[in-house]
Amino acid sequence: MACELPAELGLPLSRLSCADVAREAVERGIVASISGATVWRWLSADAIKPWLYRSWISPRDPHFAETAGRVLDLYQGSWAGQPLAANDYVICADEKTSIQARNRASAGRPGPDRIRRVESDYERAGALAYLAAWDVRRAKVFGLCEPKTGIEPFQHLVDLVMQQQPYASARRVSWITDNGSSHRGASSARRLGEWYANAIQVNTPVHASWLNQIEIYFSVVQRKVLMPNECADLVSLEQRLLDFQGYYERIAKAFKWQFTRTDLDNILAKAAEHERQQLKLAA
Repeated sequence: MACELPAELGLPLSRLSCADVAREAVERGIVASISGATVWRWLSADAIKPWLYRSWISPRDPHFAETAGRVLDLYQGSWAGQPLAANDYVICADEKTSIQARNRASAGRPGPDRIRRVESDYERAGALAYLAAWDVRRAKVFGLCEPKTGIEPFQHLVDLVMQQQPYASARRVSWITDNGSSHRGASSARRLGEWYANAIQVNTPVHASWLNQIEIYFSVVQRKVLMPNECADLVSLEQRLLDFQGYYERIAKAFKWQFTRTDLDNILAKAAEHERQQLKLAA
């Protein structure tokens, strides 16, 4: 019973607690009396935890392995089966949207227990989008702030990178992006090639932005710059984001990306086998 979904038991719950299982067991006549603690002890012995859950997204791209493989090959230093040359560059890019400037009612300060106190009351002073690009092999970051995302703001980011060396004279600059509306599909790839002849766009599969290394940088920005968010206005927020780029570059190293095509193939094979087993059980 503990392994069934609450809906299958006719309960208006999203998940079961030990007390829920104990109560239902009594009401169904399975036992005359039982405590939640006893249920927990029994379930714990079998490593059953119905109150926990894990989220995932199933691959929906029929060409997931092929699309993701191109990105992983670039991280491993190859393209179309050939090693990248010294004047080939790999750029990961994306937008971090709707970053609020939160003007706190009072400035943060140390507390009596040496834990920083942050005022929970604030005024919203607007929001902006932070667009950034990460050179995978050189550990160099580029970024700018815009009022909103879109094709034109993305072009500004591309210009920021491609109009300076070594990218302007590179043989090839591969731009890894997700499928956001600013850089989605064949039309976006065509635009990028029209903007700069030596630039090519490489999209990650749908729902696989975790393959884009810029997301690692954004996670650093979130922890180091935006938590807690104490910016009186958009000007100070933008300045803090751009100042952080220079600070980060002084200490940054290329990310040690270890997930390869082989790892991807193993995971997809395991997922396919799991699906086959589920279909077999259902039949």
